[in-house]
Amino acid sequence: MPDILWLEDTNINFPPVEAALKDPDGLLAVGGDLSTERLLEAYRRGIFPWYEEDQPILWWSPNPRCVLFPQEFHISRSFRKKLRNAPFKITADKAFSEVIKQCAELRENREGTWITEAINTSFNQLHNAGIAHSVEVWEGEELIGGLYGIAMGRIFFGESMFSRRADASKFALYELTCQLSDLGFNLIDCQVHNDHLESLGAITIPRQQFISYLEQHIVDPTASNWRPWSTPSNTA
Repeated sequence: MPDILWLEDTNINFPPVEAALKDPDGLLAVGGDLSTERLLEAYRRGIFPWYEEDQPILWWSPNPRCVLFPQEFHISRSFRKKLRNAPFKITADKAFSEVIKQCAELRENREGTWITEAINTSFNQLHNAGIAHSVEVWEGEELIGGLYGIAMGRIFFGESMFSRRADASKFALYELTCQLSDLGFNLIDCQVHNDHLESLGAITIPRQQFISYLEQHIVDPTASNWRPWSTPSNTA
């Protein structure tokens, strides 16, 4: 690994994001812990943990950054038809622990997972503190899709999604964008670009522009405009 800062458990400070490597893109620091205090400091500065079970904690701030403006979620004609006909109920913060568990299980089965036991524990602590949140998609009493992330100020930091029915996570993301728009959120952080996110309206912006959004829209990392919700099933 290139020469890079190793963090101590007793110091939650990170180096400037401009110090992140270009190869691999965005790697900023290694080590430390996943305490609530460190995670809050990381996310408000545009840094997130991403590592596998057998690795030390790796901290990233990629350039460019993949983001989605809530009002710019792309709805295709075929998905609009599904929105009218799908008999799903969508809730928020009703099953956080199960959502993160399902995200970890599906990723592990397909490609390995970065949602380690430590990540799971730490994000459940953030949820209990009212900072991490989930969106759930239900078919009857069965949880068939969802996503989770962190809300700070008017920024939502998306972490992971899962689907056990076609497009279930897309329903969760669509409902999230609608609710965030109504609540005055400015931006969804998608972290790293992929073609699926791009097809839904995500774009990449320079890291410094992303940091400027954080500085403008996060006053207190422990507070946000987030409110839970529940939508009725569409039985049309």
